[in-house]
Amino acid sequence: MLLASHEDPITASTRLQHHLNLLEAWATKWKFKVNETKSTQVTFTLKKGRSPPNLFNNITIPNSPSVRYLGLHMDAKLTWREHIIKKRKQIDLKFKQLYWLLGRKSPLSLENKVLVSKVAFKPIWTYGIELWGCASKSSIAIL
Repeated sequence: MLLASHEDPITASTRLQHHLNLLEAWATKWKFKVNETKSTQVTFTLKKGRSPPNLFNNITIPNSPSVRYLGLHMDAKLTWREHIIKKRKQIDLKFKQLYWLLGRKSPLSLENKVLVSKVAFKPIWTYGIELWGCASKSSIAIL
């Protein structure tokens, strides 16, 4: 992951291109193969417009409105809505998988159901909460 920051997206893009050129030279020197098709560029800003495209190995890195990095879904305005929606879907899927254990007809005691729920669901919705926990109340209400 490369990161370039500046108030002006064009300056940030220029800085990013400089670092991409350095990375390209390093990869060539050490015969390291970089898969350009897995690369995306996201400009995190509240301003309208896009930053100019950047190149790596003479291939344009596509601009994307969001990116997934280490399990966190980050959109260009950092609203975290996409991340929260994905986590909600994960929780729903996990609940469907464990319904036989957590449902009304399960012989498991309430205390054990609570314990299983904490073990199954808490890691899903707390991962990265330090970052996305500042999302708007309407986004967090999805969970």
